[in-house]
Amino acid sequence: MGISAIMGIAVSGMQAQTTRLSAAANNVANALTPGYDRAVTSFSTRPTGGVSASVSPSGEPTLPDSSNVDLATEMLDAIGAELSFKANASVFETGADMWDVLMSIKRD
Repeated sequence: MGISAIMGIAVSGMQAQTTRLSAAANNVANALTPGYDRAVTSFSTRPTGGVSASVSPSGEPTLPDSSNVDLATEMLDAIGAELSFKANASVFETGADMWDVLMSIKRD
């Protein structure tokens, strides 16, 4: 596996975590909407490497006068998305640094 493939996998991870954070933000925004069914993010691996994310309703029961959103759960999801995004960004930056070193060696 090459450096560009590793960087592509890291980008897919950042995109997936952006989707996860967006779903959590949408849940918080709709926490007081009667009957709102919170969105959950599911991850799946790509055959060529990396990950993709999809968002769907939880399917959990809701009451007509409230939602099934738990703000503590949404905060934990947002924090998890942030940490995962940062980890993928570090992998991407390391790949970019390695690429720069290889290009420097090639020029010399």
